[in-house]
Amino acid sequence: MDKEQLELYTDYLLSTFGYATATGLSRMVDGQVGHDQITRFLSGKEFTSKDLWIVVKPTVREVEQDDGVLISDDTIQEKPYTDETK
Repeated sequence: MDKEQLELYTDYLLSTFGYATATGLSRMVDGQVGHDQITRFLSGKEFTSKDLWIVVKPTVREVEQDDGVLISDDTIQEKPYTDETK
């Protein structure tokens, strides 16, 4: 996994307010990374929870405490103007 591209992509997702696209990311960095590069990175493999753990484990270990918990919430808030996915 290319951690540099992953960092760039996640930063883009966190900072964009509209549709997140590879072209939009490329524009945001003034073409320093091509949209094809991002598309290849994202389609290169199916990311799993193991991949996520490899990335976050060092940070988790830094702040780990015996009485601490890690909570992950993947809830998506519905918007009044969107249809439910069927």
